[in-house]
Amino acid sequence: MKQKRLIIFMPVIEGGGVEKNLFLISNYLKKKFNNISLITTSKKFRHKFDKKIKFIAPKSKFYQNIGRRKKLILGLCILFLEIFRNRNALVLSFQANIYCIILCKLLCIKIIVRSNSSPDGWAQNFFKFYLFKIFFKFADKIIVNSLDFKKKFKSKFNLNSVCIYNPLNKKEILKKSKIKLKIKFNKNKLNLINVGRIVDQKDQITILRSLNEIKHKIDFRLLLVGNGVQKKYLLDFVIKNHLSKCVKFISFQKNPYNLIKNSDIFILSSKYEGLPNVLLEAQVLKTYIMSSNCPTGPREILMNGKAGSLFDVGDYKTLSNLILNFSKKKNYQKTLIGFKNLSRFDYKNNLEKYFYTINYFIKKD
Repeated sequence: MKQKRLIIFMPVIEGGGVEKNLFLISNYLKKKFNNISLITTSKKFRHKFDKKIKFIAPKSKFYQNIGRRKKLILGLCILFLEIFRNRNALVLSFQANIYCIILCKLLCIKIIVRSNSSPDGWAQNFFKFYLFKIFFKFADKIIVNSLDFKKKFKSKFNLNSVCIYNPLNKKEILKKSKIKLKIKFNKNKLNLINVGRIVDQKDQITILRSLNEIKHKIDFRLLLVGNGVQKKYLLDFVIKNHLSKCVKFISFQKNPYNLIKNSDIFILSSKYEGLPNVLLEAQVLKTYIMSSNCPTGPREILMNGKAGSLFDVGDYKTLSNLILNFSKKKNYQKTLIGFKNLSRFDYKNNLEKYFYTINYFIKKD
């Protein structure tokens, strides 16, 4: 029997942390397997993938402008047609995992799902909780990206999963950090930065509330890098509280590394994560990290506070005190501890773990 074709399923590619992992994992697997396809709904990021990966996306630009939910449905339709044409396949799903599991099981296809964010975020709803609990057990393998995440899956759903950390390409990050953007940093100010989608999950309003507490005590500038539906809400808060001179909004950047490198503090304020790439990137660039102790990832990355500062989700007063204390004495000892312990996220080791996990299902019968 011929070797199974590997179909990577990611219907909506937006350019965030999950996508960075997608690019790295897909291109690495292409070196190991001959027959790989990627199903998505947009050709915008085609250049990020190995040319030998079969890129399956609608030709019409019309589909790039439809809503996210419609893109997910469209992606599932494309997946159905691809499997129907050739059932000798294995699916690696990065998105819409429940629907992908149902489709694959109906078609008697093996599926590996990669869950990207903590169930604390997407299993609050009673109906969703049981939906995930029922259908996730039909996946042939579940991959998560942190040990805390793995424990959550076991405690919430009684499901076993394998933890594979996000592959971290330090050389690429350091190389790209040398490319300067046309943004000047005033070293006489405390430079703060947050990079991420401006949505409820990322909870940037907590950062703004913390700064509003100390705006008359220290001289700072905050860069909020990203796009999202809550941008107007944050802008209104900035204007109302007279923070316009010290808060700057910057649109999504493909390469934010020079900005992170030149900042004194990277702040993550998320309500939930999986294993936030951006914290690992900040560690590579030796920028001090302050993060919400959200499920899951930050506590693991920051070694329970040994490699950075943790505060409770939404606790803007503690965050303001952390910023204020750091401004008085910039101590980077925790940053160095984090940098020295980045071997856990080694690029090659974690990519090899993906290969061995997938190869178990894809090897010749």
